[in-house]
Formats: sequence, C-alpha cells, structure tokens
Amino acid sequence: MQTRPYCWAPPAWPVRANCRKPMPKASLVSVVEDDRYFRESMRRLMRSLGYNVEAFSSAADFLASPRLIETTCLIADVHMPAMTDIELYRHLIEAGYTIPTILVTAYPDHVDRARALNDGVVCYLRKPVEEQHLIRCLREALESGEPGDEKS
Repeated sequence: MQTRPYCWAPPAWPVRANCRKPMPKASLVSVVEDDRYFRESMRRLMRSLGYNVEAFSSAADFLASPRLIETTCLIADVHMPAMTDIELYRHLIEAGYTIPTILVTAYPDHVDRARALNDGVVCYLRKPVEEQHLIRCLREALESGEPGDEKS
C-alpha cells in the first residue's frame, strides 16, 4: 500500500517531496481574514500548535501593522473586500517582503490557484480547511523560509 506524503494534493497537482522535519514553534503566523469566525478559529488553532499569531480583518490592517516585518508565515483569505489575497501577496513582493504565504478560499478556482502557485504561494487551500493539510503547509512554509518550486 502506497502512503501519501504529508504534502498530499490531488494527483494532477505537484507535491513537495521534502516533508518530514519538525515544525519550528517560535514563528509569527499572521492571519488575514475578513470573516470573524474563521479568523478566530485560525487564531486558536495557531496558538494550540504553539505559534505566535496575529489576526487581521483586512489586508490594510496587516500592511499597517508593525508585526508585518516579524511575520514568518501569512495565511490569507482569497476573497476579501478592498484588496484580495493575490493583490496583497503581490504588494508584499513589490515592497520587498518575501513572506511564505498560504491562501484559503471557500470558492476555489483552478485558474486562480495556478496563478497563485505560479506567483510563489506555498499552498492554496479550500475552506473548510483540513487541519492536517494546513499543518503540513505551515511546516513547508516555515522550513523553506520562502516559496519553493513545487506547491501543495
């Protein structure tokens, strides 16, 4: 019986092979999510996993925060008012911030997914987020320090 690597994705999607190192815990994970319930749920999950976490209700709040420069991983909702996650990610890159980013969405789109992964996003996940898959994406993001060649 073949087992899935921790970075499992549907067969048509590429998967990272280097997946089994321990997760660093002193990292700051920033969550940008306009839905209060999902944002609070992600905050609780990150804390339960031992991460420092800051949660923001908008991309503008995150960009204005002094915690931006401390952020080692960004988890952002795809569909937010004013600035989408892709716009936020591109803005960060243009400003010189290389923050490994995980995108989450309730409305996945293969074109958006392909574009995001091509731009360097670590993972593109569908809501409700499977906790184990998110943990694997966090591990990958925090180990790499920057986006890799293959994505989940």
